[in-house]
Amino acid sequence: MTFSFPTIPTELRTERLLLRQPRVQDAGAMQAAIQASLPELKVWMPWAHAPATLEDRREYVQASIERFREGTELTYVIWTADGRTLLGNSSLHHLNWLVPRGEIGYWVATPHTGRGYAQEAARALTGLALDTLGFRRLEIRCDARNERSARIPRELGFTLDAVFRNDDVAADNPLKLRDTLVFSRVQ
Repeated sequence: MTFSFPTIPTELRTERLLLRQPRVQDAGAMQAAIQASLPELKVWMPWAHAPATLEDRREYVQASIERFREGTELTYVIWTADGRTLLGNSSLHHLNWLVPRGEIGYWVATPHTGRGYAQEAARALTGLALDTLGFRRLEIRCDARNERSARIPRELGFTLDAVFRNDDVAADNPLKLRDTLVFSRVQ
């Protein structure tokens, strides 16, 4: 059986944001945003604990471009609408095109949190997944302690499907187990 992916836009716009596929030249801005946000990111994101150089960030961008082309992960860099300030990153990952289904992930740089950017980006990716790409299931998962992140799927009409108890180790303490909230929208 041959499967062809739907046309996937490399750029999305909202009232305040430009979400676009990463470019190699974004690596410096991404590295700066991550470095400025490490204390907060380390609480929730396991990847924030591994030291990363600018060259590592370039390799991440190159890999993201390749995964986008292959349709295995759709990463978008979140910018202000004018494209001047990098605000964070969001993606559709854990994709299964046979269902089709996927999961939204997001982070926003610390200087820009609390302004609704993550919710606006997640809303754009929800529309892309459900309305444009025809997903039948879309999930957002987060650490049960991350109340700010958990508000986003609730505000976007996702349903809490499950609480996976002792599902993983906590990003900020590998000796502590965490619970994972699983939200979904289906159609």
